[in-house]
Amino acid sequence: MVSEDYKAMLQGKSIIRQLAEYATARGAEIGYENVFDYSLGNPGVPAPQAFTDEMIRLLKEEDPMKLHGYSQSQGIPEVRQKHADYLNKRFGMNYTAEHLFMTTGAAGAVAHAARAVTKPGDEVITFAPFFPEYIQYINRTGAKLKIVQADTENFQIDFDAFRSAFTDKTAAVLINTPNNPSGAMYSEETLKTLSGIMRKMQDKYDHEIFLLSDEPYREIVFDGKTCPYPAKFYENTLTCYSYSKSLSVPGERIGYVAINPEAKDADLISAMCAQISRGLGHNCPPSIIQLAVANTLGVTSDISVYETNMNTLYDELTGLGFKIVRPGGTFYIMPKALEDDSVSFCNKAKEHDLILVPADGFGAPGYFRMAYCIETEKVNRSLEAFRRFVNECYPGRRD
Repeated sequence: MVSEDYKAMLQGKSIIRQLAEYATARGAEIGYENVFDYSLGNPGVPAPQAFTDEMIRLLKEEDPMKLHGYSQSQGIPEVRQKHADYLNKRFGMNYTAEHLFMTTGAAGAVAHAARAVTKPGDEVITFAPFFPEYIQYINRTGAKLKIVQADTENFQIDFDAFRSAFTDKTAAVLINTPNNPSGAMYSEETLKTLSGIMRKMQDKYDHEIFLLSDEPYREIVFDGKTCPYPAKFYENTLTCYSYSKSLSVPGERIGYVAINPEAKDADLISAMCAQISRGLGHNCPPSIIQLAVANTLGVTSDISVYETNMNTLYDELTGLGFKIVRPGGTFYIMPKALEDDSVSFCNKAKEHDLILVPADGFGAPGYFRMAYCIETEKVNRSLEAFRRFVNECYPGRRD
């Protein structure tokens, strides 16, 4: 008999994937260039030449057994050491190779980190809006994801609601900055306040409460700013990172967990993650990809296009009457729909070949998400479709 649990999940297929599949099918009818597909967060710029060159060099010069053989379960030692050195120099940390665990992207990082610091029956707090797969990442550990509702004025943290969410079962807090889907970024002041509350709750409940910091959009930040590093402000932090967005290599599935050396049992957690892998069927990412990212640390794709796209959409959509919290980073923007029912709103948009994602599943009903990691030329051409859509379906809403 097949698993009824996973069979039931088929009925809850990701709305993002459903819309992406619709966009592909519609594109086959009218030409994909005529479908303004803002559904899927798939990086829209090529990987940097430095990464491509390094892959070619590795294939030409390195021992094939090193490139294609198994690595240690925690990852290749020299790769982990290079990551530790890089993070120490960049963020003023004190990592060693033993504090790094290489993963299949940020999804693998969060899945391992959550299992390392929770047990069945525990609770993990996160903030809406949030990436919907967090529900699977956390609940399938036996812990339960507990959601603090969104502060829709700025998509920052409602600290009163945050304090009220803690119980003696709270084992961890999961944050995502810059945030998918809102694009909001937490400031140093916010992270210091968050950390202070968590320390007080550790004292109150007399056990460690870990911070799981999901940071795949760390490099995509706007207005000349940089993203503060949460582990600098809180000792019990596990940083979860992916190169999918910064290097535009989501298909390579490469990331890491970095354990703050000041965390409880910091010297054990990476090795624990290797044991967790035994239960997940995961045994480290491909060796050649580990080596390639380790030899191109600090390099990114030309991610400036995302800020260009964001500014274009923000200016146009606010001019059409949309209420929007301006993103601080990522390649997402989350306007408020022009009616309360965001599913109805997005269905109407489809009639104008605008593929928008209702944000109900992100914990923000009444809003919709746009992934603007597409060509700037296509963003510009979509503006007229937005004007027609708003004028025909919501006349009188233009400011």
